[in-house]
Amino acid sequence: MKSKNIAEGSFSEILIEEGFFVLKIQNDTPQIQKVTRDINSSFIQFHFCLKGGSKFIFNEGNYALDVSEENSLLLYNTQIDLPLNLELPPNSWLVSVVMTIRKFHSLFSREADYIPFLSAENSHKKYYSQEGFSPAIAVILSQMINYNLHPSIKELYIRGKVYELISLYFNKSDDADIEQCPFLVDEDNVRRIRQAKEIMISRMAEPPTLAELSEEIGLSLKKLKEGFKQIYGDSVFSFLFDYKMEYARKMLETGKHNVNEVGLRVGYSTASHFISAFKKKYGTTPKKYLMGLATN
Repeated sequence: MKSKNIAEGSFSEILIEEGFFVLKIQNDTPQIQKVTRDINSSFIQFHFCLKGGSKFIFNEGNYALDVSEENSLLLYNTQIDLPLNLELPPNSWLVSVVMTIRKFHSLFSREADYIPFLSAENSHKKYYSQEGFSPAIAVILSQMINYNLHPSIKELYIRGKVYELISLYFNKSDDADIEQCPFLVDEDNVRRIRQAKEIMISRMAEPPTLAELSEEIGLSLKKLKEGFKQIYGDSVFSFLFDYKMEYARKMLETGKHNVNEVGLRVGYSTASHFISAFKKKYGTTPKKYLMGLATN
């Protein structure tokens, strides 16, 4: 396993077997993080954006694909190399699974027709697919990012999780029995936690307390706190604070709102409280931030 820290970000490459590896990329810094890696045309790529966003750049910068939070990107092209050239915005997490096409075919050799792009007429064509992923996949990705295991079994753990991830990625059935599958109970919890996030965002000026939020989504306070931290990498109110500050910053940049208006929109009754919060997040006041933009 190769890994390195970049400021508060990190990049890990875990070899599952020859021609099959996993990348874990976390950018917890306030700057855009750039990651590059050679990947040739013999590989198929699955990229999962668990948090924040990511931009995939191709053809020497002439083309880019944005992948937002809770979305995936599949890349497959036997005709040209598709090296990884990635820009990860602040507070973004990405998990990528890369394997040779030969290895991938072997996983589904008995059921190749089940996978749309593995049919005979498509096997030598390019295939790009971008779609949202299920809460069950979000659970696995969170487990792959956040685990506390003895170093001797980390690679075994990731190997198991990556096979589980690929299986669920191609599983389109909704017939599973939740009573027989404890994992789907976790999936239901993830749906509720996503609902909690949307509630906090939609009512950011007057958010509910954690107890009220817990009751509204039908999840215990303990599961809400633990689940939110696991999926979004932060506590509920720390996540909300970051969201409010980013929302405020974008409002200010439009030039259509003064500091008082922006502060009220994100839930601060006085300008001084908003200015203090903005400075805590960005290290400068809203006025100085705008002056800096004007200078640049």
